Amino acid sequence: MKEWDPVLYRKFEAERTRPARELLARISLEEVEQVTDLGCGPGNSTELLTEAWPLANVSGLDSSAAMLAQARERLPHCRFVQADIRSWQAETPQQVIYANASLQWLDNHAALFPHLVRQLAPGGVLAVQMPDNLNEPSHRLMREVAATEPWRARIGAETADRKPLLSSGEYYDLLTQAGCEVDIWRTTYYHVMADAQAIISWLQATGLRPFLASLDDAAQTDFLADYHQRLLTAYPAQRDGQVLLAFPRLFIVAVKKN
Repeated sequence: MKEWDPVLYRKFEAERTRPARELLARISLEEVEQVTDLGCGPGNSTELLTEAWPLANVSGLDSSAAMLAQARERLPHCRFVQADIRSWQAETPQQVIYANASLQWLDNHAALFPHLVRQLAPGGVLAVQMPDNLNEPSHRLMREVAATEPWRARIGAETADRKPLLSSGEYYDLLTQAGCEVDIWRTTYYHVMADAQAIISWLQATGLRPFLASLDDAAQTDFLADYHQRLLTAYPAQRDGQVLLAFPRLFIVAVKKN
């Protein structure tokens, strides 16, 4: 898959940062020494953590060199590491492990979440926000286009999209069995977009990436044209000409018991 595009990702930075702020607001810790931002991207979420705990050692972790370059430019005083979240081992037990819109890209959450809890200090917090929008038209229509010709033969259906999240109850059981007190909630944001093309611009930085990865530039243009036609029906214009993009997100705050 092509490298993540930080410039494209940051085009909707305010909208992407809003759930990060709301997740952070539910962490009640005041005295924090060690914080890690998993899937830190260009550093927008990491910056929130440095503002919340200015005396803490704040680190960012990401698999994308391009994203980390932007993060280091933005926050030169923070430590950023290129690594895989699944194999990450904290050098020091963490008071806060923060994962905003990153863990949905990884599979086997039944093993991943207990692994992350083990990196926490007693009383530490695992704070997670994940898009829960695979059944929304924005994502369902990607799969529908990919299942038609000529795309079926060029885009592997089994690898084209991320896996569904577990149920809220399954996350609750995983984390309570790992020794945590757990708070779970789901929020649907309605982002005001200029038109259907703006939805494509948003998703080209994230959800569309696996669908476009195997296509050359010309084929990408054709695929997106097919997708755009379906979006026009699924997202009709409001009276002011703009469209509303419904975007459900799942939030989890797990506190490791002493």
